[in-house]
Amino acid sequence: MATLSTAVENLSAREREQRGEQLKSEGVVIRTYDLWKTYIMGDQEIHAVSGVDVVIKRGEYVAIMGPSGSGKSTLMNLIGCLDTPTKGLYYLNGKLASEMEDDELARIRNKEIGFVFQTFNLLARSSALQNVELPLIYAGIPTQERRERAREALRSVDLEQRMHHKPNELSGGQRQRVAIARALVNRPSILLADEPTGALDSTTGQEIMALFERLYESGNTIVLVTHEQDIAQHAHRIINIRDGKIERDEAVRH
Repeated sequence: MATLSTAVENLSAREREQRGEQLKSEGVVIRTYDLWKTYIMGDQEIHAVSGVDVVIKRGEYVAIMGPSGSGKSTLMNLIGCLDTPTKGLYYLNGKLASEMEDDELARIRNKEIGFVFQTFNLLARSSALQNVELPLIYAGIPTQERRERAREALRSVDLEQRMHHKPNELSGGQRQRVAIARALVNRPSILLADEPTGALDSTTGQEIMALFERLYESGNTIVLVTHEQDIAQHAHRIINIRDGKIERDEAVRH
């Protein structure tokens, strides 16, 4: 008997498009069907992600957790449209991202995904406001609207009063808040955070996790990638990855 993943892979182009429309109408932001990422190393095939089926709905707060080498970073890169799968289908907010070309993937990344990285990735010579504006420049948003939206994003992370400061004039926690504001400024479908507290001390890390909780409560969909159990526990659902496969997918009680 064919699995749902196989059945979906065998759909025609029009049927795949209709499936995307159906997923979007059901509030599904992320849906993967039998997702694989295989690397060839010499005469070996390394399956970094092996047949993963994931469903994440709008408004969820999900942690993807696993030890080093488990495949969680590869899965994050696939979900974030930073890489393409070897096999399988990936729908992001109703669009079939797994079949997109590089330029389409770049557009969907800028529109649908807000990235938060461990290392902040801020431009050193630009102010907090200018750093937050950056995705809007790529999106072609006019200057006045850009400034307003960047200010609003900084306000949402309690940093409006520091908007003219450069990264070297901000603490680690404040820099991460700027990075979160930049991730939010395009009003993305998902906020994708990769080890967001990794470069912070534990007290500042807890403050950043409290901010994520607030963003979740205001309606943002958050996908958090971490190897730390205590950080994953802040989410409301944990997907455990091991050897490229989903080992467990469970709700977190708070």
